[in-house]
Amino acid sequence: MDGGQFRDDSQIRRINREAVLLGGAGYAILLQVAHPAVGRGVYEHSDFTARPINRLRGTLTFIYGLVFGTVEEAEHVARIVRAMHKRVSGPGYNALDPDLQVWVAATLYSGAVRMYELALGELAPEAKDEAYAQSAVFATALGCPEDRWPATRAEFETYWAGMIDSIEVDDTARAIAEGLFAPTNPFVRPLARIQRFLSAGLLPPRIRDGLGLEWGPRQQRRFDRLFAVIRAVYRWLPMTVRTLPKNAYLWDMRRQAARGRLYRRPKTARGNGSVPVSRGRKRRGDPP
Repeated sequence: MDGGQFRDDSQIRRINREAVLLGGAGYAILLQVAHPAVGRGVYEHSDFTARPINRLRGTLTFIYGLVFGTVEEAEHVARIVRAMHKRVSGPGYNALDPDLQVWVAATLYSGAVRMYELALGELAPEAKDEAYAQSAVFATALGCPEDRWPATRAEFETYWAGMIDSIEVDDTARAIAEGLFAPTNPFVRPLARIQRFLSAGLLPPRIRDGLGLEWGPRQQRRFDRLFAVIRAVYRWLPMTVRTLPKNAYLWDMRRQAARGRLYRRPKTARGNGSVPVSRGRKRRGDPP
């Protein structure tokens, strides 16, 4: 134990410590914004397509803070994110809606397990059950009532399948995807191309097609070969390498918290409808 809300040997920590999970970042984001209400909230209240590194920092601070932080750190991160989400509302969406909170949390759980199993092999059913139950924290930290998270993994699978079948991808989601994979920063573009490829391969075909991401037999063969190599190599990397992003983001979270700069927003909003915010300090990351 290290003072956190989860044991060091808990499944949620075992899974989320792995650097390979970063490969599923685009997958989770695109699934979130494919939901029309989430997509509209992101489009009108976030500039993450212009600042993708900051968006990633915000999401990973949320995940790593909840899973690996002390109880006090986890509560601090959750409290900040809930306060920020109070401002995110408009016609047809509200970030405090439990249904949307469950969906966002579900994409974080799904992305983590999907990438872990692709890189390291399938989890035992009991391990996956434990990881699933513990992943409810991603929803409750956003303010979602505990009883809104599906009670069992079997119930979650039914919920997930229903959501994938019912979500109608709209122009807002397509615009966000286009911006996400065409960053203005030239140094980020190679990473964006990688994320585009991984996201297209991971997404359910119905969502992928709705977002207009090209995919066919040639891309599938490349995807399969890539993960065959990852499965052969990744498990042999030193744990210090496999946990480097987690440790780096925790260090950054603690440094920024000590300075009172965790999750600061910019002075002015971007041009697609974001709301003005106070204090004018440079943002260190967006919330999930």
